[in-house]
Amino acid sequence: MKVQKIDAHQHFWNYCPEKHSWISDEMAVLKNDFMPKDLKIHLEAIDFDGCVAVQADQTEAETDFLIDLANQNPFIKGVVGWVDLRAANLRDRLVHYSKFPVVKGFRHVVQDEQDDNFIIGEEFCNGIAMLEEFGFTYDILIFAKHLIPSVEFAAKFPNQKFVLDHIAKPEIKDQKIEIWAEGIQKLASFPNVSCKLSGIVTEADWANWTEADIIPYLNVVFDAFGPERLMIGSDWPVCTLAGSYQKVMNLIIEKIKKYTTSEQEAILGGNAIEFYQLNK
Repeated sequence: MKVQKIDAHQHFWNYCPEKHSWISDEMAVLKNDFMPKDLKIHLEAIDFDGCVAVQADQTEAETDFLIDLANQNPFIKGVVGWVDLRAANLRDRLVHYSKFPVVKGFRHVVQDEQDDNFIIGEEFCNGIAMLEEFGFTYDILIFAKHLIPSVEFAAKFPNQKFVLDHIAKPEIKDQKIEIWAEGIQKLASFPNVSCKLSGIVTEADWANWTEADIIPYLNVVFDAFGPERLMIGSDWPVCTLAGSYQKVMNLIIEKIKKYTTSEQEAILGGNAIEFYQLNK
């Protein structure tokens, strides 16, 4: 039976300057609406079967928006939403979202927190413990500088399913790799942590990157996580800052051809299906 191909990381939005204030003038291409009908064309062009929609705004309204889109578009196989993991009523909110099978997990934009140790804060970690109780996944969105506290964070939750977004955003444009690579290897030592091959090209020089710029970073995550814990993701539409959907996805598709057919199938969909329980 053919293993479905899944884009494990992308976003949808109706552009709103207030809601999407992170979209700067140099990202003007993102100041548009990006909806399922737009992505579907790209998925079909590379013979992909579905996607995982990830929050791009830190509100429950965003989670509800993605649930509605998934209900209308069966190719959206899962939703990674947002809840306030430090809220006093978190249990009630998780009970609520447990009623929606398409909600697979949650994400917090840790990279934007002023405290570099936010991820190991007591309130936040209490929330993560509750995610584990409900069986939800957690997407780790950080910069490379947050890898050290993230290793401490992962050590606290050996049974929680984690996936690292965008390979922790190494500074590819400045060719900084050693300290990042060391952190990646430490984080990958926890078997419950997976990694998305997503959002990589946007850490390089948007207009001038080449495969040669990217490959050293891919090699680090290939070696650290292995094919059984990697999943392809586009980070569309953000990826379009640095290349077309097809170019970004084909970069990974080509680079994993060194693996066996079954390992390639895992990276291109099987691992995301298993991690997010997309068939349930």
